[in-house]
Amino acid sequence: MPFRFKRLEIEDVVLIEPVVFPDGRGFFMETYKQSEFSAFGIRERFVQDNHSSSAKGVLRGLHYQREPMAQGKLIRCTQGAIFDVAVDIRRDSPSFGRWISVELSAENRLMLYVPPGFAHGFMVLSEMAEIQYKCTREYSPQDERGIIWSDPDIGIPWPLSDPVLSAKDKLLPGLKDIRFD
Repeated sequence: MPFRFKRLEIEDVVLIEPVVFPDGRGFFMETYKQSEFSAFGIRERFVQDNHSSSAKGVLRGLHYQREPMAQGKLIRCTQGAIFDVAVDIRRDSPSFGRWISVELSAENRLMLYVPPGFAHGFMVLSEMAEIQYKCTREYSPQDERGIIWSDPDIGIPWPLSDPVLSAKDKLLPGLKDIRFD
């Protein structure tokens, strides 16, 4: 099996460790295999791949898309390191408002599966980081939403207290004020 799957404290969020095959030339690893993911229970179809680059201290998020365009994401860091966060925003979930964080890096090669119904964000820990992620729905600007990174009701202990944010991310509402319509 080319992957080790581990359910995290919020069961639907999954940490994925690919099996890496190193040799004198470098390494080889599979980053996604539909049959393996499906056998574990991740059956969503990925329809869009994204790739971003950010400098140290940049925080992107916490972003989500409203239904019916809610996105699941399979995230990996291919250069540098990030503090990656998923917040459960499923209204009927017993873990509503709870969050999970993991460090994803080029060195540890871990991946995080974040299902639809979660807000997602990350902060760059290294000088630069490149992040690649697959999405289960295409980007839909009219359905894009977000939650402010510093919401005290969520209480994420971000590694840096003064992140670099986009103008849009500075104006996001708190969890109490998000709209589902």
